[in-house]
Amino acid sequence: MQNAISEQERIRRECLNQLLELGVKPYPAELYDVNTTSKKIKEKFEKEKGLEVVVAGRIMSRRIMGKASFMELQDHEGKIQVYVNRDEICVGEDKTMYNQVFKKLLDIGDIVGISGTVFKTQVGEISIKANNIKLLAKSLRPLPLPKKDSEGNIYDAFTDTEKRYRQRYVDLIVNPDVKEVFIKRTKITNTMRTFLNEKGYLEVETPILQPLYGGAAARPFKTRHNTLDMELYLRIANELYLKRLIVGGFDGVYEFSKDFRNEGMSRFHNPEFTQMELYVAYKDYNWMMSLVEEMVERVALDIYGKTEIQVGEHTINFKKPWQRYSMYEVIEHFTGVDISTMDEKELKDTAKKIGVTIDKSMGRGKLIDEIFGQKCEGKLIQPTFITDYPLEMSPLAKKHRKHKGLVERFEAVCNGKEICNAFSELNDPIDQRARFEQQLELEKRGDKEAMLLDEDFIRSLEYGMPPTAGLGIGIDRLAMIMTNSKSIQDVLFFPQMKPEKNE
Repeated sequence: MQNAISEQERIRRECLNQLLELGVKPYPAELYDVNTTSKKIKEKFEKEKGLEVVVAGRIMSRRIMGKASFMELQDHEGKIQVYVNRDEICVGEDKTMYNQVFKKLLDIGDIVGISGTVFKTQVGEISIKANNIKLLAKSLRPLPLPKKDSEGNIYDAFTDTEKRYRQRYVDLIVNPDVKEVFIKRTKITNTMRTFLNEKGYLEVETPILQPLYGGAAARPFKTRHNTLDMELYLRIANELYLKRLIVGGFDGVYEFSKDFRNEGMSRFHNPEFTQMELYVAYKDYNWMMSLVEEMVERVALDIYGKTEIQVGEHTINFKKPWQRYSMYEVIEHFTGVDISTMDEKELKDTAKKIGVTIDKSMGRGKLIDEIFGQKCEGKLIQPTFITDYPLEMSPLAKKHRKHKGLVERFEAVCNGKEICNAFSELNDPIDQRARFEQQLELEKRGDKEAMLLDEDFIRSLEYGMPPTAGLGIGIDRLAMIMTNSKSIQDVLFFPQMKPEKNE
């Protein structure tokens, strides 16, 4: 049921009815042919004085002064002032457009088209002298624009976090800096896509609805296909499908994928998130580390023109090469404890001694992961590779070529959080089956994130997969860093929210 409307909303609806009575269409259907933007007008002014323009945008402020007024128009590239003279926009004796429509029935927030001539005011502001105003969309709700009192205090700004996330459309209108975050996010993915395409890798698409979830340790969302009468899962990762393509003969494939994990939410976690996964045949994890350094450095250069970026109180430098620690080295570095030879019981005892929260379902791999996550990860501010993980933590990674009990895996950590995960991919089908079976044992112990045994994936490996390096890089986490955002919700247009309460 629609909530009761406010007094301002009621007045705007009355204005809408009056416009209709005057024969002004509040939501016209015909094309409005815009030929420039606020930004381009300002860039061209000195070279093309007296430029005739057609622009469109939203009214953000108005100053009514008798027969001549000013308004501020906001389009997708910025704002520009518009000078409105009654005699310029009205025909003959009919002053309806100015006296009735512009002065009384248009509001802040309305979307209008303006045609006119560019000039500079006496105070030096580049503006448009309007010769025609056309209403393109009437706004029935007032914008929450900030106001400033006589002492310079700002109030009524649209700053409530929940409202900003829930009503992103309003946030983008009244908080211009927000738009810049999302423009930079798009530049990140465009740069990565160009980088990978230049290397000859193929962008592909794989299923979101999967009969078995896999490729990561996470809880899935479940759904049901009525026609097939079967349970399906929203993918938690696209790894196993991309590796099937390597089996099929592609040497390098990647995908920007929407993944879904039915887990807790925080400022670093959203149940729906974006990740780019890349798989390249005949490569290993050492090669992939070099590629990650090169790609992320290029992202920083494309956005900022430099490798140093301010993130909160830290200046982070993405210039390669990055620092590298093995998993055991970094834990010993930050805790003073060498856990490399500890069994599960010893790890549980050690975790308790150093204040790491654990639960009884955790096996050796999960225990090591918790120690790292709680005692080390948050202290890694500069881009750092953590390498050579224990076998139990990585059921899809190849066993280390030199060190028994380890796998060839790395994660890149930056500003205290993981931004990517990569392996020398396991391509031994017999070993892979054994690893999946170990995961099933963990599931019996209560590990809700344990992987399932995917018979079709093992079958694909039995046909032979070449040595392959694989990478998953979190786009949301990377965007947080590259835009100096404190929360993952700040880099998602529409983050997941609890149901809105009816007031």
